[in-house]
Amino acid sequence: MKRSIGILGGMGPLATADLFRKIVLLTDASRDSDHIRIYIDDNASIPDRTAAILAGGPDPLPAMTDSLRKLEACGADCIIMPCNTAHYFLPQLQALTKLPFLSMLEATARACQARFPGETAAILATKGTLAADLYQQTLLGAEVPFLVPGPEEQDALMRVIYEGVKAGAPPEMYRSDMTAVMERLTAQGAGYFILGCTELPVAYQALGLTAPAVDPTAELAKAAIRFCGYAAKE
Repeated sequence: MKRSIGILGGMGPLATADLFRKIVLLTDASRDSDHIRIYIDDNASIPDRTAAILAGGPDPLPAMTDSLRKLEACGADCIIMPCNTAHYFLPQLQALTKLPFLSMLEATARACQARFPGETAAILATKGTLAADLYQQTLLGAEVPFLVPGPEEQDALMRVIYEGVKAGAPPEMYRSDMTAVMERLTAQGAGYFILGCTELPVAYQALGLTAPAVDPTAELAKAAIRFCGYAAKE
């Protein structure tokens, strides 16, 4: 039975477009009709997730719930979110619907186990994702060794994400921050990187980086493709 995908997007819009593109590219299809039906609600007005977690900013859950209801009404068979930090709210959202949410965090942990067994991952993510222990708890459960960036590296990553990709800045504006973080974590023993904010795979590609990495957006795309009864390219 073929199923459809609902993308709870807008967090941010470019990350949402990146997920949609990766679903299309990673679906093993030879013609238009071989692809998956996808519904996208790209609500860029959803309040910032990191600000909500760290600083008591506006609660994003009501706007996310509105998007969920729209995707339910469209007829989606599963829900995916192209925002790692938003997974902090996934248990609350899942309690509001019978539709399954597919976890980007769990898909990433499985990829780490399969591709880099025994090696140490460096978690590159927003301060909100790191403060909420989202990846740390998931990786611990999967017995994946990891490193967490220090305060200076976290500041640099936030600049890459917010002042770089989200702001539409040219890649050279954030190259030094991104490469400095990766070099420092490599020196601390990281064998590969988890690009744990959906803006970071965009930055990684734009900068032409080649360091070993797991792209959670791509892993979520493949998980959704398989859930819907289609074959995914590796």
